[in-house]
Amino acid sequence: MLRVGLTGSIGVGKSFVAGVLRELGCHVLDADQTAREVVTPGAPGLTDVVKAFGKEVLHRDGTLDRQRLGALIFGSDEKRTLLNSILHPYIIARQDQVLRDWERQDPDGIAVVDAALMIESGGYKCFDKLIVVHCNPEEQLRRIMARDSLSREEAERRVGAQMSQAEKKKYADYLIDTSGGFEATRHRTQQVYENLVAISEQPSKGLLSD
Repeated sequence: MLRVGLTGSIGVGKSFVAGVLRELGCHVLDADQTAREVVTPGAPGLTDVVKAFGKEVLHRDGTLDRQRLGALIFGSDEKRTLLNSILHPYIIARQDQVLRDWERQDPDGIAVVDAALMIESGGYKCFDKLIVVHCNPEEQLRRIMARDSLSREEAERRVGAQMSQAEKKKYADYLIDTSGGFEATRHRTQQVYENLVAISEQPSKGLLSD
């Protein structure tokens, strides 16, 4: 099975690209969903988070209060690093389990893991190919402001807290520019998919020119 990483900064249209790849037949795993699974009530991940941050990060029903936890780690690199160090092993273990299951079911298929911080965490190194989604910086700000009802200053702050698009693009095997809208993005995603299919059909899974 060909393993493909999919990443991109906030507001660039990564979710749309993931949806198109799913429609085309790829197995797609959302790392955000995996992160939610490892902190469900009774999960060891949630137990460890409570040990580190206290019971105040729980709702009365025992589920994780994401808003309260977010407030605790906001602005604190130390606390954010601690949270990541707790959850990352559980997320990776769950991800690996899903990928193994998919490979047994569809050994010649294409598995795509959609994760925003794949480059920053070093997780991209575990994949055969990496797709980086990007768009015009002004369009990125416009999308974030509209989606999250933020001021331009707040949107710029969120963008500035992440690795720049220009830096992420340096790691890519494939680039998908979403600046031109849905149809142009769908067309480019189709091109990338067809190239991935060609690679998956080669015994060596070698790199094809893009």
